Amino acid sequence: MRYIICDSINLLVYKPSRCSEDETRLVKTLFTGYNKVVRPVNHFRDPVVVTVGLQLIQLISVDEVNQIVTSNVRLKQVWEDVNLKWNPDDYSGIKKIRIPSTDIWRPDLVLYNNYCEIIVLHFPFDLQNCSMKLGTWTYDGNLVVVNPDNDRPDLSNFMESGEWVMQDYRSWKHWVYYACCPDTPYLDITYHFLMLRLPLYFIVNVIIPCMLFSFLTGLVFYLPTDSGRHAIFIDTIPNFMFFSTMNRPSRDRQEKRIHPADFDISDISGKPAPASVTFQSPITKNPDVRSAIEGVKYIAETMKSDEESNNAAEEWKFVAMVLDHILLCVFMAVCIIGTMGVFAGRLIELSMQG
Repeated sequence: MRYIICDSINLLVYKPSRCSEDETRLVKTLFTGYNKVVRPVNHFRDPVVVTVGLQLIQLISVDEVNQIVTSNVRLKQVWEDVNLKWNPDDYSGIKKIRIPSTDIWRPDLVLYNNYCEIIVLHFPFDLQNCSMKLGTWTYDGNLVVVNPDNDRPDLSNFMESGEWVMQDYRSWKHWVYYACCPDTPYLDITYHFLMLRLPLYFIVNVIIPCMLFSFLTGLVFYLPTDSGRHAIFIDTIPNFMFFSTMNRPSRDRQEKRIHPADFDISDISGKPAPASVTFQSPITKNPDVRSAIEGVKYIAETMKSDEESNNAAEEWKFVAMVLDHILLCVFMAVCIIGTMGVFAGRLIELSMQG
């Protein structure tokens, strides 16, 4: 809390007047024997009644982590000092004088607490309840009585904030009794401010980008399974799932080359020759012919292995497509239910209040 004291000094060059002499005499008379430590009452048991008024000027910041609100306020305190009374007729009709506040007794009114319980359940459509608790530090309610001048703080000079708007504000007076002294009340005045957050900034910079990101994430599930996005699912995850029981492409057949020592030319066609007839040709004895035959057999085995690999790859593409549809449904359900759970309740509440 900040107190700002503005002193205005007007200097007039003129001949001395009796008014200045009367004011000087008045001040001297009032402060002769004046003790600013002693409460200004006629009897010790009499309380000093202090009327407190709070004027909120500006909401500077809201520390959501430490739950502290920083504001600029003006505090008005009014009380009667029995030691500073005089008859105006004795001092040329002077009814008012101005003296430094440090020269008189003042109630030790302090800010007990400046608390704001931040609840971000409905962020950024949240409504926060912030409070300011004022009370005397050394005097109990029997010596100094504090009363609010109004049931609401003064917001006539309040400068609007770009993030918060005042929804409601009130003040309450409390009597607190402690176990040490059950017959002695301790008084305080608590000001409550209901502040509604203006969500436009967060809608533009947080909510809309998150919705666009979620939409783009959903489109990823429509990419082809062989685009590289599903490499983790195809090459890694199936090893740990029940899909691993399916036949997968094997490189063993690609590396296996069958070259029997004695073979017949009919092996190339894949049809066995009659058991009783064995065709032997001198051509097969030629090394070049034997090498050509071996190459043809290798090509046939490779084509057969590639066909099996392609069949297995098509099966895994189908599995990936099924997983894509399942995960897309789960993703959309989580996004829709989560968004409705976060915003729907607060939006309905705000619409009902409006």
